[in-house]
Amino acid sequence: MVVGLRNFTERVGDGAGQRVLNADNGEELMHVESGVAIVLGNHPPESPGTLFISTKQVIWLSDVDRAKGYAVDFLSVSLHAVSRDPEAYSSPCIYTQIETEENDADSEGSDSECDGTLDLSKITEMRLVPSDPSQLETLFEMFCGCAELNPEPNDEEEEEHNWIFSADQMEDDATGEDNSEWNFAHNPSHSIGQSNGHHDLAQPMLELQISDERFEDAEEMERNSGSGHT
Repeated sequence: MVVGLRNFTERVGDGAGQRVLNADNGEELMHVESGVAIVLGNHPPESPGTLFISTKQVIWLSDVDRAKGYAVDFLSVSLHAVSRDPEAYSSPCIYTQIETEENDADSEGSDSECDGTLDLSKITEMRLVPSDPSQLETLFEMFCGCAELNPEPNDEEEEEHNWIFSADQMEDDATGEDNSEWNFAHNPSHSIGQSNGHHDLAQPMLELQISDERFEDAEEMERNSGSGHT
């Protein structure tokens, strides 16, 4: 389910406070960067705040308004990059694209703000502008690392079917023997092929092995035949 950008106001501590971690789902704090301005879509930048990057999401909290903060899950971040092109934006920043449940035609338009209230469900772009541009590479690396911790659900399903077969297992499959007790990847040193849930690879490789044996037998018979003539 695509959540997109959302308001986040949960804080602990005095002053600007600190963000609240969801320890129940294994969330861990990876990086904190102060003095970061946030730009949502085509709107003016917010006053600098503190950026929190966790294993699950990105959170920005205003340093001057405890009631203002935004968060987005890494699963909703479809793209992130370092932007230093002044024609794209006036300041070096981390540029991100955010997936939303709204149609593209309805997102990021003039109606992303209604009656003075920002409609976060229509925001598809976010820029994070650190006061120290030298931190851009660090922020980018943190984004990359945490994004890898949150793969798309389809990617996880494909990984579950990346089975590895041994030579004996593939030969049993090709000869029609019972394979109900296969132990996938039991001995990686003997693995000779990888298949995404299909066994089509087994038959050609077995046929190649059989063909090689036939060639060897034919060559041996020819040598024996030749040695018998004077």
